[in-house]
Amino acid sequence: MKKYQHYINGRWVDPADGQWFDTENPYTGAVWAQIARGSAADADRAVAAAKAAFEGEWGSITPTERGKLLVKLADIIEREAPRLGELEVQDNGKLIAEMGAQTRYLAEWYRYYGGLADKVEGAVLPSDKPGIFNFTRYEPLGVIAMITAWNSPLLLLAWKLAPALAAGNTAVVKPSEFTSASSLEFMELIAEAGFPPGVVNCISGMGIEVGAPLVDHPDVAKVAFTGSDIAGQKIYESAARKIMPVTLELGGKSPNIIFEDADFEAAVMGAISGIFAATGQTCIAGSRLLVQRSIHDQFVERLVQVAGDATIGDPMSADTHVGPVTTPPQYQKIMDYIEVAKNDGAQCVLGGKPYTGDGAKGDRFVEPTIFTGVSNDMRIAQEEVFGPVLSVIPFDTEEEAIAIGNDIVFGLAAGVWTSDIGRALRMSEKLKAGTVWVNTYRAVSFMSPFGGYKRSGQGRESGQESIKEFLQVKSVWIAQQTSVANPFIIR
Repeated sequence: MKKYQHYINGRWVDPADGQWFDTENPYTGAVWAQIARGSAADADRAVAAAKAAFEGEWGSITPTERGKLLVKLADIIEREAPRLGELEVQDNGKLIAEMGAQTRYLAEWYRYYGGLADKVEGAVLPSDKPGIFNFTRYEPLGVIAMITAWNSPLLLLAWKLAPALAAGNTAVVKPSEFTSASSLEFMELIAEAGFPPGVVNCISGMGIEVGAPLVDHPDVAKVAFTGSDIAGQKIYESAARKIMPVTLELGGKSPNIIFEDADFEAAVMGAISGIFAATGQTCIAGSRLLVQRSIHDQFVERLVQVAGDATIGDPMSADTHVGPVTTPPQYQKIMDYIEVAKNDGAQCVLGGKPYTGDGAKGDRFVEPTIFTGVSNDMRIAQEEVFGPVLSVIPFDTEEEAIAIGNDIVFGLAAGVWTSDIGRALRMSEKLKAGTVWVNTYRAVSFMSPFGGYKRSGQGRESGQESIKEFLQVKSVWIAQQTSVANPFIIR
């Protein structure tokens, strides 16, 4: 059985307390590896290594040299992408079609930020003070704690690690205890690329045992986190006590809005993609489907037909559409929400129970589930399920769609399906979400900023904006003369 140690200061080391925990294949339920169970002592070791690298060798490397290392890492990722994709499937149970696409795309983040590393420029500022030369410079923050979620470990890590390293920071990575293997394996690629020891460290374990001490560590300069809004709130509270910046990519309850003038079949497929791809285990899931009343019944009928024909089973099969739920607690949460929806009066027109048919192994399969008769104040419409459960809500007018779409504590993403360009622009302006897709869904890019409004997060990942999330600006004033007319008055 594979045994994964911590990666600290360029070496593989056992956990300080000598504790390990099992990790399971979500499809088979079989234990396939043991993972180091970290503690505060491991967090201390990792942060100390990252701090020493930041103040030592890494701090003396030029931005151009940092960029070359990131580009080299990108080349290695491309070579290893198939293996990494299979590893992710084994660890989190998502489809090989999905995870393979993600791992093949990973290299672009490291290549993009490798190119951006030496393009961050300060500015010479005009001054209203005679004899003063004033300019700005951008400087790295220091040690960044990166805590990732279990649904897309390596992609979510790339969104944090690539810009942070390009900016000159060092990192301590803490992956989810449910899916630690791929992040730990990724450290081999970091080493092969030639990053100095301590620049990137990876420690595994439970959130309360190693994640919390990492967030609270006095030498951690920033936390970049992806996960639930509840966990993000706790991290935000801890960071506030330290006056420490954070990037938080949290939950969502995204509206996917279908107007009567949309391309009907494209909108159906967009609705399916929005909720049933990745077994609904994605923060951007279009879990609230708003359908204009004039096409509601016809649209639901077609939706049920397509979703009902989805192939459920082995995530390693290219023909599978819906795989298992990644973790036992998440499976139970999904089933609980299905019962809540039924008890609240929503009508289950598809699914609504565990899947035990052909292709199912273990006990973590949920049928694609669709509820109609949903009002936006129901719990099934307001709370994140994070599973293959869709709530269909009718609307009449554009204004009503905007009101329903925004009537939520989240604001991560939204979808709009229409052939009216004016409506597309109006909706993209009025919807309170960090990403708005028009006539598409679930599109992401290393070039485009991603993040949430309201309770869906803080800060942005990807795009040029992201690198400045890991920098601080310094203003430098240089007097060309030393005389001061009156030392008791501000200049």
